Amino acid sequence: MTTAVVSPWRNRAIGLAVALVIFVIDQGIKIWVDKGLDLYNVRVVDVLPFFDFRWTENYGVSLGLLTAGSIEMRMLLIAFTGAIGLFVAGWMLREKLLGDVLPLALVLGGALGNIRDRWEHGFVIDYADLHFGDFRPFLIFNFADAAITIGVVIILARSLLSREKPDESVPSETSPASGDLR
Repeated sequence: MTTAVVSPWRNRAIGLAVALVIFVIDQGIKIWVDKGLDLYNVRVVDVLPFFDFRWTENYGVSLGLLTAGSIEMRMLLIAFTGAIGLFVAGWMLREKLLGDVLPLALVLGGALGNIRDRWEHGFVIDYADLHFGDFRPFLIFNFADAAITIGVVIILARSLLSREKPDESVPSETSPASGDLR
């Protein structure tokens, strides 16, 4: 049984396409909650006993850190998150395996969606409110945030669970076969 060799450039192109799809879905949902649901004016739409659409303007990054209170801070935050996006894009374009490319594509697509919000509105539109009574396991988030989180969790899981095993065919420096017992 032979396995076909897949071009790393094919996997990278798939990654770029996935990042674009994440970006488009994120922006489409944000347009829908803003214009379709008129969430800016309505403020809250009850969907389920444990989930609402709730208009939130996030002027910072994760957990409200680095809040941009001025136009200068906003531009610095855009530059900072843009630099992170460029780093992730570069990392993704260096990877060869689809399993390594796809989680980076999730992060990149989500980052681009939130960067566009910050550029256009001065804040990121958050709307997904998961809650159990008054308990909220997460801050109010959006599709881009979910894609970023899932991508980071996959990256961490892959790095922790798929460590490279030593090559058994090469004698180690401490093996009797190598003649040196350092």
